[in-house]
Amino acid sequence: MIERAIEWALFASRWLLAPLFLGLSVALVPLAIAFARELVHLCAVALTASETDIILALLSLVDLAMTGALLIIVIFSGYQNFVSRVGFEDHKDWPEWMGTIDFAGLKIKVLSSIVAISAIELLKEFMALQVVTPADERRLFWLVVIHAVFVASSVILALADRLSGVAHGVSADKA
Repeated sequence: MIERAIEWALFASRWLLAPLFLGLSVALVPLAIAFARELVHLCAVALTASETDIILALLSLVDLAMTGALLIIVIFSGYQNFVSRVGFEDHKDWPEWMGTIDFAGLKIKVLSSIVAISAIELLKEFMALQVVTPADERRLFWLVVIHAVFVASSVILALADRLSGVAHGVSADKA
């Protein structure tokens, strides 16, 4: 009887994650505000800004949009994988991927998004350079190192998941 109560409490504890996922959805609001602010700024300076400045602003917009997409992936996949199934049968515009990403897929998508966001940030830094100082060189070196670590981590995780799937009898196409 005690074991059953402990198991029930452990199973019910998954609902403690629900407010966290709800909080992440609320966090989309300031992200949307930052996107709107950047877009308004881009439109305001579009006629006078240099090509480099416009590209940097566009990269910032892409960065914000990718961060928002990453949040949506984490919110829906995390909720579906750890809290409860989402009833989406009545939603005609329900994206096909929602509800099909397992925890391994979620890890890969999160790391892939982080790599893409890191690449955009790195590109923005390179494009913003006018004159390279020793401090800039040091900063860029560490940005490249951090990006390389993200890329290597993603590759290692993908390989580990693939090998794990093959070891458990999952075909290489589905791993």
